[in-house]
Amino acid sequence: MRRHLPSGAGPPGPARADSRFGPAAADQARRTGRGGPDARGSRRTRVRPGRPGASTLALSPGTAHDRRIATSMLDGRWRTRAERVLDPVGRSLHRVGISANVLTVVGLLIAAATALAIASGHLLLGFFGVLLTGLPDLLDGSVARYSGKAGPRGAFFDSVSDRVSDALLFGGVAWYLADEGKYLPVLVLAVLALSMLITYERARAESLGFSARGGLMERAERMVLLSVGLLFDVLVPMMWIMLVLTAITAVHRFVMVWRQATAAQAADDAGAPPSVGTAALPTTPEGRVPDDRRRPRSRRVSRVPGRR
Repeated sequence: MRRHLPSGAGPPGPARADSRFGPAAADQARRTGRGGPDARGSRRTRVRPGRPGASTLALSPGTAHDRRIATSMLDGRWRTRAERVLDPVGRSLHRVGISANVLTVVGLLIAAATALAIASGHLLLGFFGVLLTGLPDLLDGSVARYSGKAGPRGAFFDSVSDRVSDALLFGGVAWYLADEGKYLPVLVLAVLALSMLITYERARAESLGFSARGGLMERAERMVLLSVGLLFDVLVPMMWIMLVLTAITAVHRFVMVWRQATAAQAADDAGAPPSVGTAALPTTPEGRVPDDRRRPRSRRVSRVPGRR
């Protein structure tokens, strides 16, 4: 998963705030060092350019219901506690010279071996493999923090490796279920496709300055249900549960981002400067053009009969 910086510490150098946001958000970014107004737990404050003195509008990342769902999933609560417990292990790995990227590669190799075990019908071995796959994923962030190399490159590599691991594991499940039913691999591929969709929804939303966190079925929940299916040999029911809950999560994230985008668009439209005649002129704090800067009205020239 993502490698976070230690609490209260920011990346080297001054934090940069998006020029689309107001000075209050920029000041918050400089004080927290978390990279701008779109950090977790912050509120986005947007100011329309070209409107001196215009009031700012604080946009919440989502409704209260959205925030409750976002904080109730395993990726939010369970992962934080697990990383706290494994933090001494990450410190020890850093001391012996193991880097976070090495742990990420190890996780990929374990996922590939687990996929082969599942495809060959060794479900119990696949169960333990899924558990081991998550271990490097919990440790790499701690190692990156202690090494002082936590940054966007490692976070990008980590996110891509998570998607590759998912593809390997579910590919192994699809291969195994191909012998039990003609269309069962399609079910597994549908689960994988929807999981990629909710990942894209979140990435695209955050790139636009919105929040799409949470949902009923994130990666941690998928791994739990996959482990249950492997342990008790109930992969088909678990795949159906994943399909339904992942589809609900995809719709939930779409609606959540749509509401935020609609509110932002309405705020932009309400705060837009006049577009006819005075858009390029300076305005007062009330949004009016000063009398001495108004453009002169065109004078109507009356025509004299017989003259052109």
